[in-house]
Amino acid sequence: MLIFSCASRKDMAYYQNIDSVVNGESKGNFDPALEVDDLLRIIVLAENPEIAAPFNMNHLDPGSGIAAAGQETNTYLIDSEGFIQFPIIGKIKLGGLTKSQATTELNSVLREYLKKPSVNITILNYKVTVQGEVARPGVFNIQSERLTLPEALSMAGDLTIYGKRNNIMVIREKAGKKTVERVDITKADFVNSPYYYLSQNDLVYVEPNSARINASVIGPNIGLILSVASFLVTIIVLITK
Repeated sequence: MLIFSCASRKDMAYYQNIDSVVNGESKGNFDPALEVDDLLRIIVLAENPEIAAPFNMNHLDPGSGIAAAGQETNTYLIDSEGFIQFPIIGKIKLGGLTKSQATTELNSVLREYLKKPSVNITILNYKVTVQGEVARPGVFNIQSERLTLPEALSMAGDLTIYGKRNNIMVIREKAGKKTVERVDITKADFVNSPYYYLSQNDLVYVEPNSARINASVIGPNIGLILSVASFLVTIIVLITK
């Protein structure tokens, strides 16, 4: 009773004072940066499809020279140095570029071979991980490349009553460096945060509140606590008789 009586709207309600910030300019970026181990599908179009065909060949295994088993066509894995191996052209560095920058880079290179090339890039292994005090923690594969923090939390079944809503951790890796940001979703101004939109491979962690931490300590010892309390009550009753 004491635990629940101490809770207040400011601790639980999302998007407080939303009316004062909804017209703000968002700093979030949903043009994702391409990173090491991203699996890309790259389709090249041109005025003459036959001339563009060699650039849309199966992705070949360098050792065997045949398409990797079960691998889709036109797929490229960004290696540890940020490069892909592209047909005819060879190694191209896309790691660290945003998807739109990578598209511009490929179009620029392809103009040496094709007239008016057009490139479509899709990240095939776009995913985020949600852990901690949510109903269904897990790794979620995303079809779209535009995902917000509230959407990720909703896919995980939303926060439990024990989740800290004012201290959600987002761990992000960019250019080989990890960053950590703490987001307060009870304050509506987080919608203008750079972490409102998630990036592929982001880790979202919802920290347990004090009620959950206290319960984790009391829970395993509840039998012992009740036994000691019962023993003490019995002693008191015997002494006072």
